Amino acid sequence: MLSPGVLYDERLTAPRSWWLITALFGVCTGLVLFPLGVLPLLGGLVVGTALAAAAVSSYGSARIRVLADSLVAGDARVPLEALGEVRVLDAEEALAWRTHRADPRAYMLLRGYVPTAVRVEVADPQDPTPYLYLSTRRPAELAGVLETARR
Repeated sequence: MLSPGVLYDERLTAPRSWWLITALFGVCTGLVLFPLGVLPLLGGLVVGTALAAAAVSSYGSARIRVLADSLVAGDARVPLEALGEVRVLDAEEALAWRTHRADPRAYMLLRGYVPTAVRVEVADPQDPTPYLYLSTRRPAELAGVLETARR
């Protein structure tokens, strides 16, 4: 359920397979320390798993929110009046826009494990950012909310 004033909310969580890799990283850390004894093995298991889990959790905590007056994507907050055309990108187009078509000045909230995205033009002439590239699992819904909120 959305909070009052929030029109859209999505968290770009890391896939489940990354959490398996986190556990395997902890096991590997413990095995590396095994020649030093059982206590270093257990310490390496706990500390390695905790560090990997913190990294995955941090990377997977990126959010996209559309509020009544602005778009919040990761660290960026853009007023809705400064946004232009919104374009839904399927997996193939999203790949092109995050590789050979990408503009180095663009703001990219990019998560490689999310194949689809939206591309939002920035209409503010004072802003050097040409567009926002936002990885999203629900591109049509996000585009629809942005179009509706801008009116």
